Amino acid sequence: MTATSHPYERIDLRTSSEIKELIVRAASTAGVSLSAFLIACAQERAKQILAESETLTLSPRDWDAFFTALDNTDKPRPKLQASATEYLEWRNSQDAR
Repeated sequence: MTATSHPYERIDLRTSSEIKELIVRAASTAGVSLSAFLIACAQERAKQILAESETLTLSPRDWDAFFTALDNTDKPRPKLQASATEYLEWRNSQDAR
Protein backbone atom coordinates (compact mmCIF):
# COMPACT_ATOMS: atom_id res chain seq x y z
CA MET A 1 0.00 0.00 0.00
CA THR A 2 1.43 3.38 -0.96
CA ALA A 3 1.34 6.39 1.31
CA THR A 4 -0.71 9.30 0.06
CA SER A 5 0.64 12.80 0.43
CA HIS A 6 -1.48 15.52 1.93
CA PRO A 7 -1.76 18.72 -0.11
CA TYR A 8 -1.75 20.88 3.00
CA GLU A 9 0.61 21.46 5.90
CA ARG A 10 -0.61 21.61 9.47
CA ILE A 11 -0.04 24.49 11.91
CA ASP A 12 -0.77 23.91 15.58
CA LEU A 13 -1.51 26.91 17.80
CA ARG A 14 -1.93 27.35 21.51
CA THR A 15 -3.72 30.35 22.95
CA SER A 16 -5.77 31.45 25.90
CA SER A 17 -9.49 30.74 25.98
CA GLU A 18 -10.20 34.49 25.78
CA ILE A 19 -8.22 34.92 22.57
CA LYS A 20 -9.75 31.79 21.07
CA GLU A 21 -13.25 33.00 21.89
CA LEU A 22 -12.51 36.38 20.30
CA ILE A 23 -11.18 34.76 17.12
CA VAL A 24 -14.08 32.28 16.93
CA ARG A 25 -16.58 35.13 17.28
CA ALA A 26 -14.84 37.15 14.55
CA ALA A 27 -14.76 34.13 12.22
CA SER A 28 -18.42 33.46 12.86
CA THR A 29 -19.31 37.10 12.23
CA ALA A 30 -17.35 36.97 8.95
CA GLY A 31 -19.22 33.78 8.04
CA VAL A 32 -16.12 31.62 7.62
CA SER A 33 -14.59 28.72 9.48
CA LEU A 34 -12.02 29.30 12.18
CA SER A 35 -9.30 27.81 9.98
CA ALA A 36 -10.24 29.95 6.97
CA PHE A 37 -10.32 33.06 9.14
CA LEU A 38 -6.91 32.39 10.68
CA ILE A 39 -5.32 31.56 7.33
CA ALA A 40 -6.77 34.67 5.64
CA CYS A 41 -5.67 36.97 8.46
CA ALA A 42 -2.20 35.45 8.72
CA GLN A 43 -1.74 35.54 4.95
CA GLU A 44 -2.78 39.19 4.69
CA ARG A 45 -0.48 40.23 7.55
CA ALA A 46 2.41 38.22 6.10
CA LYS A 47 1.97 40.01 2.77
CA GLN A 48 1.97 43.40 4.53
CA ILE A 49 5.12 42.63 6.49
CA LEU A 50 6.98 41.33 3.43
CA ALA A 51 5.86 44.28 1.29
CA GLU A 52 7.16 46.69 3.93
CA SER A 53 10.48 44.91 4.21
CA GLU A 54 10.97 44.49 0.45
CA THR A 55 9.95 48.01 -0.59
CA LEU A 56 12.39 50.87 -0.64
CA THR A 57 10.84 54.24 0.11
CA LEU A 58 13.03 57.28 -0.38
CA SER A 59 12.53 60.96 0.35
CA PRO A 60 12.91 63.36 -2.59
CA ARG A 61 16.41 64.25 -1.31
CA ASP A 62 17.36 60.55 -1.14
CA TRP A 63 15.98 59.95 -4.66
CA ASP A 64 18.18 62.77 -5.95
CA ALA A 65 21.22 61.24 -4.25
CA PHE A 66 20.35 57.82 -5.65
CA PHE A 67 20.00 59.09 -9.21
CA THR A 68 23.17 61.16 -8.88
CA ALA A 69 25.03 58.01 -7.83
CA LEU A 70 23.60 56.15 -10.84
CA ASP A 71 24.64 58.98 -13.14
CA ASN A 72 28.20 58.79 -11.83
CA THR A 73 28.72 55.10 -12.51
CA ASP A 74 30.84 55.84 -15.60
CA LYS A 75 33.84 56.88 -13.50
CA PRO A 76 37.02 54.94 -14.27
CA ARG A 77 37.54 51.98 -11.97
CA PRO A 78 41.18 50.91 -12.50
CA LYS A 79 41.09 47.91 -10.15
CA LEU A 80 37.88 46.62 -11.71
CA GLN A 81 39.32 47.09 -15.20
CA ALA A 82 42.53 45.29 -14.21
CA SER A 83 40.53 42.39 -12.77
CA ALA A 84 38.38 42.14 -15.89
CA THR A 85 41.46 42.18 -18.14
CA GLU A 86 43.15 39.52 -16.02
CA TYR A 87 40.05 37.33 -16.16
CA LEU A 88 39.75 37.66 -19.94
CA GLU A 89 43.42 36.75 -20.37
CA TRP A 90 42.95 33.71 -18.12
CA ARG A 91 39.81 32.65 -20.00
CA ASN A 92 41.53 33.01 -23.34
CA SER A 93 44.41 30.85 -22.08
CA GLN A 94 41.88 28.21 -21.00
CA ASP A 95 40.17 28.28 -24.39
CA ALA A 96 43.53 27.85 -26.15
CA ARG A 97 44.19 24.54 -24.42
